[in-house]
Order: sequence, then C-alpha cells, then structure tokens
Amino acid sequence: MKPRFSGQPPVDAYGDGGFRLEGQRFDGSIIVTPRGLYPWSAAALGDVTAASLAVLADAASTVDFLLIGSGEAFARLPAQAQRHLESRGLFPDMMATPAACRTYNMMLAENRRVAAALIAVP
Repeated sequence: MKPRFSGQPPVDAYGDGGFRLEGQRFDGSIIVTPRGLYPWSAAALGDVTAASLAVLADAASTVDFLLIGSGEAFARLPAQAQRHLESRGLFPDMMATPAACRTYNMMLAENRRVAAALIAVP
C-alpha cells in the first residue's frame, strides 16, 4: 500500500471522524509509521484483521513501540490480530485513541521509533 503522506508528523488534532497532521485533514482511521501515513479501514476494534495490519508488519523493523488507539474508550485487540502482531515482533500498547495520540506525539518528540494505529473518534 502506498502512503498518503511521507515522513512521520505529529498528530495535530483528532475527532470528528478523523485526524489532522501537518495541516492536512485525514478522514477515518489511520496508521502512522516511520515510512508514512496510511488510511486504515478499521472503524472499530472488531474490524481489525491481520490483513488490515499489513502495513505495521512491513514496518516492524523500523519501530520499537507500537501504539494502538482503540477509539473513544480502552478496549483489547482481537486475539487473532494480537497474535499476528506478536509473531512479527510487535507488542502493541493499547489505549483509547486520545491517549494514544498524546503518547505518540510525546514519543515522537523524544525521537523514539514509534508507530501508531489510530481508530477515529467522533
């Protein structure tokens, strides 16, 4: 999948069904890796599949931390998706999307190798 945005900018804003990064609005859920920003088809954790996480699996060697924003409230990743990520050496930290955005920005500012999969919130 080709990224919609190259580089790894911080999340400027979230809500209203999307995100703003570097002044650009992105509708829906997103995945941000050191390789770029990608649209993510997951509207809820129940939508998360191994296939929808392929971009993260491809970027596994470029990240030390993976944050997954589960939406408005904390929830666990489906077991199959969790196993898929772990088999590729990725051990996600789950949190509500607002907390994941703040944590992602903080880690990015600290020059950490971080990726985030963020489910959009209303």
